[in-house]
Amino acid sequence: MFALKLINLHKRYIEWWQKKLGLSDYALLWLVFFKGVLLTLLVVWLIE
Repeated sequence: MFALKLINLHKRYIEWWQKKLGLSDYALLWLVFFKGVLLTLLVVWLIE
């Protein structure tokens, strides 16, 4: 039950940011992709 509430909260949070920034679904996917790339590069840089 808690997991479903958390998933619904996450969905509403993403929809809120998408509307606030005026992003399409496609643009949001690219934004999240590059965010993941940058975070991965940061973690690799910190580990080395």
